[in-house]
Amino acid sequence: MANIKSAKKRAKQAEVRRMRNASQRSMLRSAIKKVVKALEAKDKVAAEAAYKAAEPVLDRYSSRGLIHKNKASRHKSRLSAHIRALG
Repeated sequence: MANIKSAKKRAKQAEVRRMRNASQRSMLRSAIKKVVKALEAKDKVAAEAAYKAAEPVLDRYSSRGLIHKNKASRHKSRLSAHIRALG
């Protein structure tokens, strides 16, 4: 454990950030899974609605650095391609 005051503060900040990142990453994955679940059920309307909700989440967390921007683009591209293929 840290002894210096600044090191204690940094440890506390790191823990807060770790918890926030874990929560946001979980939210991101859940949004993607909702789209995938709708795709598996072959429900295009539900898939489009879930994608509309997931897209801004992907953009938000890629701009904040939680995930790489290329990863967000890849997810959006693949999900939208799957949705188009349902039609």
